[in-house]
Amino acid sequence: MRSAAADLARPGAAWAVPGLVFFCLFALVPMVGVLYLSLTSWDGLSDPQFTGLQNWSRFLGDGQMWQDTVVTAVLLVGNIVVQAPISILLGVWSAGKQRNRAVLSAIFFLPLLFSTAATAVMWRQLLDPNFGIPAKLSGLIGDTNLLGSQSGAVACLVLVTSWQFIPFHTLLYQGAARTVPETLYQAAAIDGAGRVRQFFAITLPQLRNTIVTSTIFMVVGGLTAFDIVLLLTDGGPGTDTSILPFAMYQTGFQTYDYGYASVIASFLLLLATGASFVMVKLSGYDKMTSTLEGM
Repeated sequence: MRSAAADLARPGAAWAVPGLVFFCLFALVPMVGVLYLSLTSWDGLSDPQFTGLQNWSRFLGDGQMWQDTVVTAVLLVGNIVVQAPISILLGVWSAGKQRNRAVLSAIFFLPLLFSTAATAVMWRQLLDPNFGIPAKLSGLIGDTNLLGSQSGAVACLVLVTSWQFIPFHTLLYQGAARTVPETLYQAAAIDGAGRVRQFFAITLPQLRNTIVTSTIFMVVGGLTAFDIVLLLTDGGPGTDTSILPFAMYQTGFQTYDYGYASVIASFLLLLATGASFVMVKLSGYDKMTSTLEGM
């Protein structure tokens, strides 16, 4: 009979080899390649010409790139502020046993099935200033061209992105909420705690792991997505909604300056890695040892 210590022993290092090989081939090697290209001048056809830190100096002095960085941060924060609370509430609700919960949950998850391209095209028609929703509500909102100003365009981008991805995060919270032991709620009810008190004292602390994971998904997704901007606003009006991934796409695939585009990609990599590391450290996620959610 095997001992308890043997049952709790970790798998050998050989189990990690497939994952390490996959990571090296599809993550580490491309990252090294992008970092090298950021030190070159390359049009995609001729041989890359090594230019040292010239592209990086250009990036640091490029006012448009810093404006794009600010817009990226605004959209990122806006998406987190909107998506996180709604996803948590919907996820906790859909984990319950309410009547018609399954049907309503299926309806809520429908936007997740649409591609970003289809979502952007649909919402561009819905936001049309002449025939869309703003035209019908002109008496309430005044200017019907919501995509014609920076504040309106940014708000629309947050709205559309949240509409598409809230179902994904809701699904995460639904699964996590179902793992919370029912005995915790029963004990709280005996002590006189109502639903609101139970939510803040039990549910939220128990969802801490998932909150960290979901937020990291939002951060990484916000720093890598450009298609919604490309199809909904095309970076406009002017360059008011141009974000770093969109600028990287334009620089690489429209002006064929792959060296400078690689600088933007490397900067995005640093931002995403740094943000994820800070969130993990501040949340204490790396110190959790229990297999139970939030413990």
